[in-house]
Amino acid sequence: MPQLASDLSQQVNQRLNQVGPSGIREVAQKFSTIPGLIQLTLGEPDMNVPEHVKQAAIKSIQDNDSHYSPQKGTMYLREGIHHYLMASQGLDYDPNTEIIATVGATEAVCASLFTILNPGDKVVIPTPAFALYFPLVTIAGATTVQVDTSDSDFVLTPERLEKVLDQEGDSVKAVLLNYPGNPTGVEYPKSMIEGLAKVIADHHLFVIADEIYSELTYGVDHYSIANVIPERTILINGLSKSHAMTGYRMGYMAGPAELIANATKMHAFMVTSPSNPAQAAAAEALHNGLQDPVEMRKVYQKRRDFVQNAMDDMGLSMATPSGAFYAFVKIPASYGKDDVKFAYDLAEQGKVGGVPGSAFGAGGEGYIRFSYAASDEDLTEAMKRLKAFLADKA
Repeated sequence: MPQLASDLSQQVNQRLNQVGPSGIREVAQKFSTIPGLIQLTLGEPDMNVPEHVKQAAIKSIQDNDSHYSPQKGTMYLREGIHHYLMASQGLDYDPNTEIIATVGATEAVCASLFTILNPGDKVVIPTPAFALYFPLVTIAGATTVQVDTSDSDFVLTPERLEKVLDQEGDSVKAVLLNYPGNPTGVEYPKSMIEGLAKVIADHHLFVIADEIYSELTYGVDHYSIANVIPERTILINGLSKSHAMTGYRMGYMAGPAELIANATKMHAFMVTSPSNPAQAAAAEALHNGLQDPVEMRKVYQKRRDFVQNAMDDMGLSMATPSGAFYAFVKIPASYGKDDVKFAYDLAEQGKVGGVPGSAFGAGGEGYIRFSYAASDEDLTEAMKRLKAFLADKA
């Protein structure tokens, strides 16, 4: 097995050295070695891809659709994205010039940040937030401004944003919003989105809107900030959560044509183009599967209610999720804010895996995230184990 030459050991990208691996994946990997553990760590839907979507991927393979697609994705897929955004949000993006099909929403986030950021720029990120955002900003040579929202029901208010921008000055380039949010499941109401949009416009900023969970809301309608300031918005979404297609790696970004032209270059340098069978499946989902998430949403809402009731019964407080499929739970007072110790104790002694809240930034300290994108049987058993674990610690 080769070892890196000693004279090259410090010659890698130093920005990459400044960041660690994904905290979510690291915990999940470590916990996977614990016998009998129930994993509630990853945001991985336990449902199957709809049959008509799978058949579209199969047909693509059988038709020998094995050559490079256009870099921005097939026109049929981009037309599907346009169709979906019009039908669900009333957003009108030109498939020719304003949409890119990406390798998951992850690549869309990466391409967006690398397109707009220069060294010295700052990005405002309300925390807790998806852990991927922080290292990507760092690798791009910019700095994150983490805003702890744990004292405001896990939302960034317009007033708070205004105050942060006044403090940080002109070096702020963008605000990154993820809603419904990972890890909290909290959705932003229309009135707050409109207030945030005004502040963002007044300060001449971009907004990157990661709306990957927009199809999974409970009792509320998702309202995209692109409805208010489309000229400033990079809209990101995908099929991983809405159609349980995490392994297909299909996402997309949409925005003003001038910006998308630059983002297309970044996207092309990174991946050339997405996989053809995955694009065929995504196009089928977006053209003909707009009702597919409805039944999934009902299942997730039932599971959310079950987990919420279980936490109430155990005396644990959590953010009430109005979207996504996460329970973000405050750890017992006996652990203080040491969510890492709590998560490891629970995994090793209680056989339930969750992600320490501090993995999601400063606003997550003292919490633990459980994914309820798991079977009813696993969730029922996990709640029993959690209750027994807490009783042993009392």
